[in-house]
Amino acid sequence: NFWTKAKDGVQVQSLLIKPPFFDESKKYPLLVVIHGGPQGTTADMFHYRWNLQLFASKGYVVIAPNFRGSTGFGQKFTDAISGDWGGKPYTDIMSCVDNAIKKYKFIDAKNLFAAGGSYGGYMTAWISTQTDRFNALVCHAGVFNLESMYGTTEQLWFPEWENKGTPWQNPKLYEKFSPHKHAKNVKTPVLVIHGANDFRVPEEQAFQQFTYLQRRGIPSKFLYFPDETHFVLKPQNSKLWYETVFDWFEHFKK
Repeated sequence: NFWTKAKDGVQVQSLLIKPPFFDESKKYPLLVVIHGGPQGTTADMFHYRWNLQLFASKGYVVIAPNFRGSTGFGQKFTDAISGDWGGKPYTDIMSCVDNAIKKYKFIDAKNLFAAGGSYGGYMTAWISTQTDRFNALVCHAGVFNLESMYGTTEQLWFPEWENKGTPWQNPKLYEKFSPHKHAKNVKTPVLVIHGANDFRVPEEQAFQQFTYLQRRGIPSKFLYFPDETHFVLKPQNSKLWYETVFDWFEHFKK
């Protein structure tokens, strides 16, 4: 557990998990795991989906920031994400990365990776348009186009709440933080993952993102599950998910 002072002075909490047989004299790649919700939190728990211990078992130092929008730090902190999806949450995460590298000398700053699902997938897509500091990214069930997402998700109240209205009422905000509007800036390899029966973030978001990446000539791969939803729940699919993610990161280690 460590705390980071964000750009505006707000304190942001993160979890840090070390790999097995940890040796402080060695250097380890850093994996940033970004939770979904976005009104959620990464807590001290064990689960086979987004298992921080399993990520660490492959030799990564894992950090999981509870950026603006996370729950458990007061309502003001949680509400700060609404209307600001790619703003303070992004700078919070990057501040946590910088702080971790500065604070923990066993982190290899040349090997940075990030992964997330749902809002975390949105954030990895957004990160890909804002910085090239990461070796590779994983975007699971992520939002890539806020405008088309509005017309296809089964949860209409949510984008209207988060974006302060509909796309025709507040088009500038939908455009401002939509990764597809900034796709020309992407340089980082991205693994896109999606389930066909995802009605929260429909599969067309992944198709759009992968098409943009391929047309841009960005190293990219699409892992598609025809029998999964917003979550990968079947054991063999989960095994394939982890194997593909680990192989993707391994390929881009320096």
